[in-house]
Amino acid sequence: MASLSGLASALESYRGRDRLIRTLGYSCQLVGGILVEQCPARVDVGMRLLAISTQLSHCRTVLRLFDDLAMFAYTKQYGLGAEEEDVFVRWVSVLGNLADQLYYPCEHIAWAADAKILHVDSARWWALSTALWGLSLLLGIARSLRMLLQLRRMRQSPTAAFPGQLPRSRQKALEAQICSETLTLLSNLADLANAVHWLPPGVLWAGRFPPWLVGLLGTVSSVLSMYQATKACGRQADAISP
Repeated sequence: MASLSGLASALESYRGRDRLIRTLGYSCQLVGGILVEQCPARVDVGMRLLAISTQLSHCRTVLRLFDDLAMFAYTKQYGLGAEEEDVFVRWVSVLGNLADQLYYPCEHIAWAADAKILHVDSARWWALSTALWGLSLLLGIARSLRMLLQLRRMRQSPTAAFPGQLPRSRQKALEAQICSETLTLLSNLADLANAVHWLPPGVLWAGRFPPWLVGLLGTVSSVLSMYQATKACGRQADAISP
């Protein structure tokens, strides 16, 4: 019952619902792609799963039509990252926010073109939105690598060499942050591989992934994201409890 209650609670939020839809979509693509390629007797089932994956992806695209304002509010709140101590992390984050902000209107135009609402070439706008997503992921990877380097230095500093001088709570927080950044890095790497695959042909490995590999990378990224969200909720509950 506790797990069911937790799932219901997650589905009440937009982010929680989006994570679940994303995970289900990529999982269907993974299983469907394997069935189509490896199981001739199950091709029909595989095609149905791939169709479900496509519809779930379309659902997320439509829901993202309303994300611009939330992204703008976050970008405005972060500003130029004055609270960040590291200059590299600050400007990478600022550029990442800019790429994310530009991504949404480009995707909206591509969606509207596919829906025959706008008479423009949707392929160009899909390519531009995918390129912005890839840029955001690259910047996120650079940020995570920098953060991991700093955190490891902190852990290996002379002060950290003496456990008595470093509070236990601080040690746990440091390890938790390293774990979080590592998972974020792995998730972004998996998404970046797919982002390049969706770019126009001729760019690195664009268009070369079979459906099951796209599904596998997306599933890995989605599961890592859901795990991080669950851990974050757990830490918040521990902080609130007396």
